Amino acid sequence: ILRAKEPLPVAPMELGDSSAVEEGDALLVAGYGGTEAVQGARVVSRKEFAGYWEYLLEKPIFTAPPVPNFGGAALIDRKGRLVGIGSLLTQVLIPGLGSIAGNMFVPIDLIKPILSDLISKGRSSKPSRPWLGVNIEEAHGRVFVTRVNSGSPAEKAGLQVGDLLLTVDKKEVKGLADFYRKVWALGEAGAKI
Repeated sequence: ILRAKEPLPVAPMELGDSSAVEEGDALLVAGYGGTEAVQGARVVSRKEFAGYWEYLLEKPIFTAPPVPNFGGAALIDRKGRLVGIGSLLTQVLIPGLGSIAGNMFVPIDLIKPILSDLISKGRSSKPSRPWLGVNIEEAHGRVFVTRVNSGSPAEKAGLQVGDLLLTVDKKEVKGLADFYRKVWALGEAGAKI
């Protein structure tokens, strides 16, 4: 018998298959705050996302309407399985409609291979990617520096705000995601870029 002051038993949520999540799918978002923080959402996009902070996801899950308590929120499929983890409140470009507010979820399939490391060590055992220490943006396919972190490899190399990043290892850069892929292809953290 459970008494009102006793915590309810908690069982881990089964992990689903985020690769099976498609545009148009109806899902549940469960954020912090109990049952009031659960709402329905629809998948509006599965396109690549490149962030200015040296971040790239191939096929994140974008949903609408936006959920305010998105950080760490569970994205749950129709079978009650976890398919994504809440990451951002962002604008999502919908062809023929324009930009709408929504959330971006990290697909659970990206977490599965490193989950035991995250539980036991708090981080992945995979080699770290190179970090430059810059914020970069893309406009019309051109990549430019908007911030250089103090003491970073980028600062030590002489990069400055406003610099255009035209090549990596003598290979032309064709956008933000391409820039990240070219940098990360040169090796793990410590590689010469």
